[in-house]
Amino acid sequence: MPSADPIVTAEIVAKHGLTPEEYERVRRILGRDPNFTELGIFSVMWSEHCSYKNSRRELKKFPTTGPNILVRAGEENAGVVDIGDGWAVCFKIESHNHPSAIEPFQGAATGVGGIIRDIFTMGARPEFLLNSLRFGPITEGNRKSGTRNQLPANRRLFQGVVAGIAHYGNCIGVPTIGGEIYFDESFEGNPLVNVFCLGSLRHEQLARGAASGVGNPVFYVGAETGRDGLAGAAFASRALTEESKEDRPAVQVGDPFKEKLLLEACLELLATDAVAGIQDMGAAGLTCSTCETASRGGTGVEIDLAKVPKRESGMTPYEILLSESQERMLIIARKGKEAVVRQIFEKWDLPCAEIGRVTDDGMMRVLNDGAVAAEIPAKPLADEAPIYERETQNGAAEIAEEDLLKKFPAASPSSAVDHLRQLLRDPTIASKNWVYRQYDHMVRTGTVVRPGSDGAVFHLREANKFLAATTDCNSLYCHLDPRAGAKIAVAEAARNLTCSGAVPLAVSDNLNFGNPYKPENFWQLREAVEGMAEACREFQTPVIGGNVSLYNESPAGVVDPTPTVAMVGLIEREEWITTQHFKAAGDVVILLGEFGSELGGSRYFKVIHGKKLGRPPRLVYEREIALQNALRELIQAGKIRSAHDCSEGGLAVALAECCFHPAGSLGATVDLAGTTFSPLEQILFNETQSRVVISCVPEDADAILGLFASRKLPAARLGLVGGNTIDVTVAGESLRWPLAEIYADWHDAIANALRAETPATL
Repeated sequence: MPSADPIVTAEIVAKHGLTPEEYERVRRILGRDPNFTELGIFSVMWSEHCSYKNSRRELKKFPTTGPNILVRAGEENAGVVDIGDGWAVCFKIESHNHPSAIEPFQGAATGVGGIIRDIFTMGARPEFLLNSLRFGPITEGNRKSGTRNQLPANRRLFQGVVAGIAHYGNCIGVPTIGGEIYFDESFEGNPLVNVFCLGSLRHEQLARGAASGVGNPVFYVGAETGRDGLAGAAFASRALTEESKEDRPAVQVGDPFKEKLLLEACLELLATDAVAGIQDMGAAGLTCSTCETASRGGTGVEIDLAKVPKRESGMTPYEILLSESQERMLIIARKGKEAVVRQIFEKWDLPCAEIGRVTDDGMMRVLNDGAVAAEIPAKPLADEAPIYERETQNGAAEIAEEDLLKKFPAASPSSAVDHLRQLLRDPTIASKNWVYRQYDHMVRTGTVVRPGSDGAVFHLREANKFLAATTDCNSLYCHLDPRAGAKIAVAEAARNLTCSGAVPLAVSDNLNFGNPYKPENFWQLREAVEGMAEACREFQTPVIGGNVSLYNESPAGVVDPTPTVAMVGLIEREEWITTQHFKAAGDVVILLGEFGSELGGSRYFKVIHGKKLGRPPRLVYEREIALQNALRELIQAGKIRSAHDCSEGGLAVALAECCFHPAGSLGATVDLAGTTFSPLEQILFNETQSRVVISCVPEDADAILGLFASRKLPAARLGLVGGNTIDVTVAGESLRWPLAEIYADWHDAIANALRAETPATL
């Protein structure tokens, strides 16, 4: 027999993460003291992870509406965007940072499983995955001098997370087709694992997560409930410490094969008229799905835990309600359709149990074999958590306007040649083939542009639509200036989609920050949100949902602020799909945008000199939007052979990346005589925004340059594609890089860092 629940004391309340004031609010809602199970319910539902109590005021600053938005941020599990002809896409990005820090394989794997459930809960079939990952350094050159050697731990986390993502996505049969990875000492001990999923659906297939229809039966379907993932939402709502090693039970265990069965069973059921509401059991598990569906429906829900399928004996109501076991869903069936639900889940060999009913009293009532275990008003529990506005304090270091290059020796031609090779070997810039070769990015054969270009492109065959998608954020910029960094994250995402031939549609964001009770951390959050909101309005890309992950701190310190932007765009015609790689010898290379001079916040300073310093580059919306509009116009006119944006590492890195292609690299000969700056490193490695390197056939070069001149936009002919070297004439110097050597630097950097052979293609 399980032991009796503990008596609720002030110490137990504090251990559940509730302040004395919040506990008094609980007492007022209930009109009495909560029992231990009810305290646990409030602790997870009012945790930062579930309630966003420290960020909700800030999130209201995002633009969330638009003519093509069918489901807005906060209305359901994920936002939905109309893409025409009766079709829509549903997408979202979420974090699994803390679980991945404790158990990287399962933490990342269950993050993938959770985001997939968020999508098919909406009635959409999951089509593809992306991810945005941050880790501590995995190479000596990438590690801050003077810090203890965390390389083995960083490599273990990196390899474990990648393996977990690959395992879940490959097994369930949803391709992982793109993403981004950064390495920095601020992420030591607290990696960021942000996972994105997109699904497609007809408008009429849209499903809602509301417990509607008094008397309708409530079904529990999917995997049995165990003790894994117990109170995971609360675990994710506090900083990581050495004691977090004892929180291993908070990390869920995933079964992608069971989720595949659950996915197909739910979509088959949703195709009938048997479903009144559906909700996945993610953070806070059965607790969250029960009270949220009741709150959305303006109803109540009564369930009996004795009827819940379990895989462990002796589980208490507290454990059953707070478990975050994976691959589970709550279904509100229409009365009289119970047999339909049972038949479909029996066909797919999945547990299915009728555990309760929808009521009209607005209560979340939990019975345990008939005895009341918890009784809480659903709406205050789900929607009326306390909302805070924390103190802010500008935590940014003063950025001097002096010439940053005077701090370091001037680059000679030979050192400039070596600096590019160092940058290409930097794991943040280097090819991520070691990672994406572990992902089955071709399953279901919809991937048109594979990982390794500016944006991934996917063909929705049933809808005959082409989608481009990307995740972007330069955490180094955000460390120096979170507002500017967040603006650039939106602009770069839109630029990557434009370079792929797409018109940007909408954004899902993942806000990764430290403890909000520290004024400098909350200032970073506010600055980033306001910067991102402003940029989304300028680019007309509303935010349709996402995730806030706070308390990203470890004993080593707080992570660099990382407001990740996941953006999706639409490509109207297949022939408009564009990639970053040069296509043929003799093509003309053109720079769209300025040569630039801004080295502040650059990867050059971080990799070559080990410094995060300077003011990040400035973003001018009018220039950026005009450039992107002109580039899309040229792509649609068939005049662009390749397009690649300039980002980390500047123009030199962008040119090298244009040359690299696994099917056969092409060199280039370019002359940067058009720049007015003389230091080699400033010309080659500055990260001024609103720049794209394109190639075209010679006959179209004058028309392209003429279009930009007519719109008073900068553009310059750089040279020609061809040969087996990259030859650059700059500031009166001639620089040469043998293509085979620098391709090896770039392609093999991560595999070499891990001292392991590159995995075979899956």
